[in-house]
Amino acid sequence: MFNPTFNITNQILNNISKIEAAEEVIRHSPLLPLWEKKFKEDAIVRSAYHGTHIEGNQLRPTEAKDVLLGKDVIGRPRDIQEVINYRMVIEFTDEEAKKKIDKITEQLVKKLHRIITAKILTAEQAGEYRLKQVVIRNSATGEITFKPPTPMEVPFLMREFVYWINKEETDQIHPILKAGIVHHELVRIHPFIDGNGRVARVLTTLILLLGGYDIRRFFSLEEHYDRDAVTYYENLGKATSGNLAAWLEYFTYGASVEFTKTKEKILKLSKDVKLKEKIGGQQIFLTERQIKVMEYIQEVGYLQNQSFTTLFTDISEDSVLRDVQDLIKKGIIKKIGSTKSARYVLV
Repeated sequence: MFNPTFNITNQILNNISKIEAAEEVIRHSPLLPLWEKKFKEDAIVRSAYHGTHIEGNQLRPTEAKDVLLGKDVIGRPRDIQEVINYRMVIEFTDEEAKKKIDKITEQLVKKLHRIITAKILTAEQAGEYRLKQVVIRNSATGEITFKPPTPMEVPFLMREFVYWINKEETDQIHPILKAGIVHHELVRIHPFIDGNGRVARVLTTLILLLGGYDIRRFFSLEEHYDRDAVTYYENLGKATSGNLAAWLEYFTYGASVEFTKTKEKILKLSKDVKLKEKIGGQQIFLTERQIKVMEYIQEVGYLQNQSFTTLFTDISEDSVLRDVQDLIKKGIIKKIGSTKSARYVLV
């Protein structure tokens, strides 16, 4: 029976506390709503690119973005399809999280795999457990680094695995630790002929979303893993060797890096977290142009009318002025002076 045991180290506790602190800031930041779409799209692009690049996809970041925008890209058909599929599986997991599904089933895991490998694997392989023994080799040396369980063991191990995920006792485990354990165990079982890493990563994200760690879906754990793939695989290997705490230290650290990065991006726009109190407690809706105005004022210190054409080369001065006046009305910036040399500064 699958029953993972591990020590909760000081490092794990420290990482989780950073995640909690970042989430608190993000959840209560006043300057978000119209900014969310841009943030989510960016996170999806990063997830789709890094989530496939770590397994050998040769597309560059700009090419992956173009694929997701529906533009024509010259590249290996498989690489292009992998990125398209990753976008689709992210959208699927987001929908499942919104439904607040109460169980992770084998059928769901197979569905994730089917989406991830659509038009890449055959119909007999996509969404079906492997029927062959596979081995994991070091890409540089060719040395076998891991031999997953036999095909005969896979159905039994997967039944045990999803049973553990849904057990009432498992709900007592912190959602971030639960997500880390799920990630490793699916990679260890290696239930599919191909695409196991991608399934593990999206299932991990789904566990986090269901556990309340959605932070508006702004994060991309895939990016952290891909930035140092060697360390990622080394720590997965440590867990397979029995050192689950080392893997959870790595996993929670990666989550803390991503959540903190998201927090800092938001604080760059909304430096004063108490701004919400100043403007009456409501969240402020900003347009793309207003975001650009805010970022400019934060960087330079102020904005003047003569800078409008520099900031927006294709927008009339009157249009920019309307955006600026709306920011003044909302109590986010104020005007100092009354002539054309007047300055707009943060409140």
